[in-house]
Parts: sequence; C-alpha cells; structure tokens
Amino acid sequence: MTSRAQIVATGAARVHPTAIVEPGVELGPRTAIWDNVHVRGPAVIGADCIVGEKTYIAYGVRIGNGVKINAQAYICTDVVLEDRVMIAAGVVFTNDRYPRAFDAGGGLASSDPTADTRGATVRTGATVCARATIGCGVEIGAYAMVGMGAVVTRDVPAYGLAYGVPARVHGYVCLCGVPVLRCSGGVAPPEDVTCAQCGRAYGLRRTADGPRFGPRD
Repeated sequence: MTSRAQIVATGAARVHPTAIVEPGVELGPRTAIWDNVHVRGPAVIGADCIVGEKTYIAYGVRIGNGVKINAQAYICTDVVLEDRVMIAAGVVFTNDRYPRAFDAGGGLASSDPTADTRGATVRTGATVCARATIGCGVEIGAYAMVGMGAVVTRDVPAYGLAYGVPARVHGYVCLCGVPVLRCSGGVAPPEDVTCAQCGRAYGLRRTADGPRFGPRD
C-alpha cells in the first residue's frame, strides 16, 4: 500500500489516508484519490483525474487524463477509460463472459483473467450515468451518453444517446451533452442538426466504415 505521505512527496497525486493504492499503480499529477478507494496494481490513472469515495479499480485498468469517477463505482480488469470520460455514481463494469464461482474440477474458480475475459472500452469524452451496468467487451464511443440505470450489452456509437434495459440508441448528443437528435433504432437522418445550447452543427459523415453521425467541419 502506498501512503499519502509518499504520494504527496512525489507530487504525483493527492491520496486520502483511508485509500488503498497498491504497488504498481501509476498516478498522474494532480489526480485525487478520495476516501476508502481501492486501486489494485498494476493499473494506470492519468493526470487531473478524480476517483470518488469507495470506488474499486482492479489491476489491468487503464485510465486517461481528466477522467471523473464518482462514488462507489466498480471498474474491473481490462477496462479502458480514455481522456475526459465521466463515470457516475454506482456504475458497474463486467468482464467475464461465462461467470462461475467454481472451475472445471469443482474447486473455487480463480479470479485471474482467462481467455473469456473481455474488458469494456469507454472512448474520449463519453459519459456513463448513475447505476448503469456495462457488459463485457462493449465499446462506448467518443462523447456518447449512457443513461441512468442502463444495461449496456452492445456497442454505443460516438455521440450516441443510449438508455433502457437492455440499452438501445434513441438519439445523439452534442459535445456539450445536450441531445440534438431523437431517432428510431439509432438511425440518424441525412439532414444536419444544430445544438440549441452551443450552436455546434452535426450530421452524417462518410467514413471507411460507412456513414457515421458526428460534428460538421
């Protein structure tokens, strides 16, 4: 366990005295680890992050810069959070495709990663709202918004607005977070739209993977 005195002395981060930061954890400058957080090593947390109270971060997790994690989140092995992601209170990530407490021999199963471990990836600027559950192997696109209590079992596109159980894409949001489009089945119309709050323009763009909703140049 790394003590608060050791962390402050290096200038790496601010760590609450009740937090557990295991050996092998890399903390970026100005990152704040609050009370009763547990970060297992090895893991990487970038600069200017906030990890809220009673959050658990497993080994093998990679977190970028400017990430905000609220209280009581559970972030399991192999999860990747890119820059400026927000994880709200009580969010749970999963990573085991076929979870059992016992192994093939009938004994207690190991908690180590296996061939069936699939961590989720949350791309730059996306938000996962309170009490959402993120399935294994899921990718949440850049600046997407996942609603409260959603159960995400499939990928969410960039700027997608996904909610429900199971979660489905019901529209798209602006960079500022305000919904700019409601649509059926996640299919955006060809017409451009403008955010009523900040004035940014969006529409379908041609990409190598086909038309994708995103900001206009």
